[in-house]
Amino acid sequence: MIGQYLRLCGEKELAEGQMREFHLNGKDIILLKVQGKFYALDNLCTHDGGDLSGGDIIDGEIECPRHGARFNIQTGAATRFPAVVGIGTYDVKIENGEIYLALPE
Repeated sequence: MIGQYLRLCGEKELAEGQMREFHLNGKDIILLKVQGKFYALDNLCTHDGGDLSGGDIIDGEIECPRHGARFNIQTGAATRFPAVVGIGTYDVKIENGEIYLALPE
């Protein structure tokens, strides 16, 4: 269930293929822009707890820079070993050129 939307940044502040880190309500989240769409994910590899923010975006997946685990940017599903558990994803909306992230209640 969605609790509240928090403003992250302006739409133009994130270029295609870039990612940006945010720390919100005790969670580390990354915002990605891929093919003109914005995605928000937990910045946490479920394999060993490392940050995903230094990873590459490859074919709709983010790759952990430490051991190569991959996660689907739309669903958060683990798609490549050594990760077997997915990561959290968050609803993102754009209003008047500003990006907002939905935090669960």
